[in-house]
Amino acid sequence: MLGNFFQASKDVDIVGEDELDLEVLRYSSGADSTLGLLFENGPNGREFLAYTLEDEWRAEKVSAETRIPAGTYDIQLRTVGGFHSRYTNKFGADFHKGMLHVQDVPGFEYILIHTGNTDEHTAGCLIVGDSQENNLILRDGFVGKSVNAYKRIYPSIAKAIEQGEEVTIEYIDFD
Repeated sequence: MLGNFFQASKDVDIVGEDELDLEVLRYSSGADSTLGLLFENGPNGREFLAYTLEDEWRAEKVSAETRIPAGTYDIQLRTVGGFHSRYTNKFGADFHKGMLHVQDVPGFEYILIHTGNTDEHTAGCLIVGDSQENNLILRDGFVGKSVNAYKRIYPSIAKAIEQGEEVTIEYIDFD
C-alpha cells in the first residue's frame, strides 16, 4: 500500500541511473474525466512534473472514452502517425523526436502523452498541464497551459529514451 502520495520518501523506490520512472497518481474521477498528478521518481524521491487529465474509468471499455487500466507500462518514441507529424511541424524537428507512446496497454492502442485541455482531447491518452480545474465542477475536467507543461517535461523523457534508458510510467488509482 502506498499510503499518502505526498509523503514520497516513505514509499518511493529509488531508481537506477539507466532508467526513468514516472507515476500518474489518479485522485479524482468525474463523470467524463479523471484528474491526476504526474511525478518523476528519482534519487531524491518524487518530483512533481505536471497535472494530468484522462478519460473516465469504465468497467467496459468504450473506444476513445475510457482511461487505461492501472499498471506499469514502458514508454517509447512513436515516429509515425498524425500526432507525430503535427508535433514535428508545431515544435520543430530539433525539439520533437517522436510522440511519447505508452506501450502494451491491454485492449488499447496508440496511448500517447500529449497536449490538450479537456477529456474531449484525450481519446484514452494522457494530457499534461500546468493548471487544473476540479472535474466534479467541470464535467469534462480541464488542464491549462498544456503546451507549457509538455515543452517542459518532454525533452528529458525523450532524451532518456534516445539514450537507451528504460522509461516506465505507472498509473496508480487513488480515486
